[in-house]
Amino acid sequence: MAHIIITVNTRGKGLYPFSQPVHQWLAQQTAREGLFTAFVQHTSCSLVIQENADPDVTLDMRDFFERLVPEDNRHFRHTAEGADDMTSHIRSALTATSLTIPFLNGRLALGTWQGLYLFEHRNHPHQRRIVLHLLSNAAPG
Repeated sequence: MAHIIITVNTRGKGLYPFSQPVHQWLAQQTAREGLFTAFVQHTSCSLVIQENADPDVTLDMRDFFERLVPEDNRHFRHTAEGADDMTSHIRSALTATSLTIPFLNGRLALGTWQGLYLFEHRNHPHQRRIVLHLLSNAAPG
């Protein structure tokens, strides 16, 4: 078993790719097969697997969630940190805080156009921590 914590810096709402540091870390591991997980240590952002070829996909995802869960404090009690406070928690609950991906032949078993993204639901910049973990029967690298 091996793990590391990476940081993704955000500039506000949107999808931020983090496939590259994951691939770099996995390349350092001695394992060739196993199960990879990524877990974000926050409640107002999430993790998604999404198309990585057309940037319009990530923009459309962001815009759709804006329409799905609009920032309107009249609907929520938990607004201590602003209009995006409770909406961020809801958007996080509708997506995922962890991803599990098979690790086969030394690579993530992602499809051709799939990439890993942190989905920031808050308006302001944040530093988001993601725990990467590889479970295998090989010795840690």
